[in-house]
Amino acid sequence: MTTLQNLTVAKLRQVVAIKEQIERLKGQLESVAEGHSSNVSVTPKRRVMSAAAKARIAAGQRLRWAKFRRRAASPVPHKKARRRKVSAATRARLAEIAKARWAKVKASGKSAL
Repeated sequence: MTTLQNLTVAKLRQVVAIKEQIERLKGQLESVAEGHSSNVSVTPKRRVMSAAAKARIAAGQRLRWAKFRRRAASPVPHKKARRRKVSAATRARLAEIAKARWAKVKASGKSAL
């Protein structure tokens, strides 16, 4: 911002005119606000909804819940996952491995793996 010393006479007159205008507007603002205390906190107005609007919203929500309950009442049958089958030869081989493991553990004198 330039200092007042560097301004021309015309610019100084313009500055003074603007400041006077600001003072006039402040005075007008105070006169309009007179009688109203600026310290009083004003609570914002709450929005009011009509009974018809509330009814429309409630009806829509009832429809949504009915749709949800219809889906929950008739569950889609879930396909059961098929278990993988092990051949008899593989089962016998695994049994032999387990028996050998347990024989080794018992031979060492332990009662658990």
